Amino acid sequence: MIFAHDTEHALGIMVDLVNSAEGGGERLPDLESLRSFVAASRMSGVPPVLEEDLAQVRRLRARFREVFLAPDPAAAVPLVNALLGAVRVTPHLTDHDGYQWHVHFFEPGSRVSEHLAVECGMALAYVLAAGELDRLRACAADDCDRVLVDLSRNRCRRFCDSRTCGNRAHVAAYRARRRTG
Repeated sequence: MIFAHDTEHALGIMVDLVNSAEGGGERLPDLESLRSFVAASRMSGVPPVLEEDLAQVRRLRARFREVFLAPDPAAAVPLVNALLGAVRVTPHLTDHDGYQWHVHFFEPGSRVSEHLAVECGMALAYVLAAGELDRLRACAADDCDRVLVDLSRNRCRRFCDSRTCGNRAHVAAYRARRRTG
């Protein structure tokens, strides 16, 4: 594990959120889909999701995408600071759901968008402070606009999914080599 469990969990949630708007499609079209996303993400301490949460989460999603596409830390840091500066940060220790003591940064009872902004914003801050921004990237496939977090030891992950984007890219490269060879 490169980062603490809660940081990696927040990074995974953020990737899923950002990728919920890939390819011009919308995978958070309504309140029920947002509720399903929250449940699938296993976020703790989130109050019932309301209609106003949907628009706020979509705006937050676009801001997270900007960080993934930032060319360097100098461009990413102001984006992360703006995310964190816009929400209440209330650090507290917790040991819920069988995990050892760890820090949550959201104020208990905060809306889902605040919860995401604080927890994911802090995960981004940890990534930047560790000098690991290059682990956040866009998929290398030409026809994909998804993002990923490369948690591999040797930083070799290039595709959001090796079975789809990775396989298509490798097959295309093979066919190109066969045509020219």
